[in-house]
Amino acid sequence: MDATEASEVSTQILDEIGSAVIADRGFFETVLLGVVANGHVLLEDVPGTGKTLTARSVATALGLSFSRIQFTPDLLPADITGTHIFNEESRSFEFTEGPVFANVVLADEINRAPPKTQSALLEAMEEGQVTVDGDTYHLPEPFFVIATQNPVDMEGTFELPEAQVDRFLAKTSLGYPDDEGEVELLRRRAGRTTQSPTVEPVLDAASVEELRAVPESVTVDDDLLRYMADLARATRDDYRVDVGVSPRGTQRLFEAARAMATIAGREYVAPDDVKRVAQPVLAHRLVLTPDARVEQVDKKTVVQSVLDEVPVPTV
Repeated sequence: MDATEASEVSTQILDEIGSAVIADRGFFETVLLGVVANGHVLLEDVPGTGKTLTARSVATALGLSFSRIQFTPDLLPADITGTHIFNEESRSFEFTEGPVFANVVLADEINRAPPKTQSALLEAMEEGQVTVDGDTYHLPEPFFVIATQNPVDMEGTFELPEAQVDRFLAKTSLGYPDDEGEVELLRRRAGRTTQSPTVEPVLDAASVEELRAVPESVTVDDDLLRYMADLARATRDDYRVDVGVSPRGTQRLFEAARAMATIAGREYVAPDDVKRVAQPVLAHRLVLTPDARVEQVDKKTVVQSVLDEVPVPTV
């Protein structure tokens, strides 16, 4: 698969998801960015905006298996990874796979589970495997996690630690639809007999792997490499930021920019690709100072300030 084919396929996927979910196309691109860049996506929004429907639609459009894990305060790590169960016939313990063994995993309301359970996803997200009782089991490929959290009802929740938030390639939200979008939502509901809309598969698992391989051949000019490094360093020097973008975050910015160029059908990264992915890739990695938090400074505002200040190279 080359860049042109990857762009055509990406457009089909975005169109198919958009036929089921009412949201801005930029939101769909950010979610697809996680797939193409071999990363994971965190969705933060109020209930009822379509987070679960988005995850299910993405899995179906990609032709991948889907699993939903509802995180609750009493959820145990074994409820995610699986456990060994005694087989009466063979008189031995056999491993039973947990819901994490799927291509697309929806970690719904991830901040409602305690830290020990949240950390069960860390190895899966970073290594593509889980370890249970000393034995390592590889997860199916491709593997993609979409986690959700509710930003308004925080009672009884466990805030994600920075180390875990940093594992997500991008963080985004759907937001409420505009007037015409909400009318279209009702119009679509009136045109079908089922409560939830459906989408058709565009790819299969093998094709998704081919799509993920395309960004590796995308060219990135040295000036752009320095531009991305300068952006990361600028976040560390901002007076409103206590902890800036980590080196891992700089690498994720690089990977996301290549993936965005792939979605656009180009074999090279342009400065606009970096600007387009900077907000969803960098903002959630920042830790603001206490004064900035008191003043309710938005992390996206900090990233935008950095984008405005750092000179853009001419490529």
